[in-house]
Amino acid sequence: MSGNSGAVRFLYGSVVGRVLLSLILRSHADRLAVAFLSSPLSRPLARWQAKRLGLPPEQARSFGSYRAFFARTRTAQSVDLTPGRLISPCDGYLSAYPIQADSSFAIKGSHYRLADLLQDEALGKRFHGGDCLIFRLCPTHYHHYHYIDDAYQGTHHFIPGILHSVQPIACETYPVYVLNRRCWSLLTTDHFGPVVQVEIGALVVGGIHNACQNCRVRKGTEKGHFQLAGSTIVLLLQKGQVRLRPELLAQLEQGREVPVELGMYIGDALL
Repeated sequence: MSGNSGAVRFLYGSVVGRVLLSLILRSHADRLAVAFLSSPLSRPLARWQAKRLGLPPEQARSFGSYRAFFARTRTAQSVDLTPGRLISPCDGYLSAYPIQADSSFAIKGSHYRLADLLQDEALGKRFHGGDCLIFRLCPTHYHHYHYIDDAYQGTHHFIPGILHSVQPIACETYPVYVLNRRCWSLLTTDHFGPVVQVEIGALVVGGIHNACQNCRVRKGTEKGHFQLAGSTIVLLLQKGQVRLRPELLAQLEQGREVPVELGMYIGDALL
């Protein structure tokens, strides 16, 4: 993994930084950051980020706060709607890990049990031997996420937690995916069988907003969005359901994160 910011390297990579991080998390000082980023005082930061992304000047001026910039919608997007093709649910950096027979997977020294991630041991066991796909979103990414297939959307299960960063050095230091605030739901998809999607909040990202539950959904339509900074989406697929595109798999097997875009074709159904 790559892509650590200087601030996150300090907070997670040094003794002093980790002490400061502990104080921030315990005192909820991150709420001050949220208040600032939600206020008109953060408008210059929103305009700066919009300029970095090459947004039109008139659009950049329209954001009343950084939060408004972050929650922006995107009208034009390319989504591969071919049946049986797995698409990326979001913009971000993709990594992939096998789910072991004990329903766990390992990332850079951190060992994750699906029972801890989902707080549902029986459900976790259904995915042993399958695939875990992780999509890491950076602050500059579009933070809306869409459905990967036509499916029946089950109930949302919200799990309160703290808000660690999800940048690589944080994941190497703490098992952040089972510590952070998150929401998971079971999608009964038309082409990939049962799929669990988990939205995971990150440092300053407290908001996980999903549109509907217990309903039929269409591939490529919006499932929900995050609020502020970076965050992560995890997809759990059962054994023998998907084959990733060879050109992506070659990079992923070398431990690399692969940049992907919302709606991009990343794999094929096997059944």
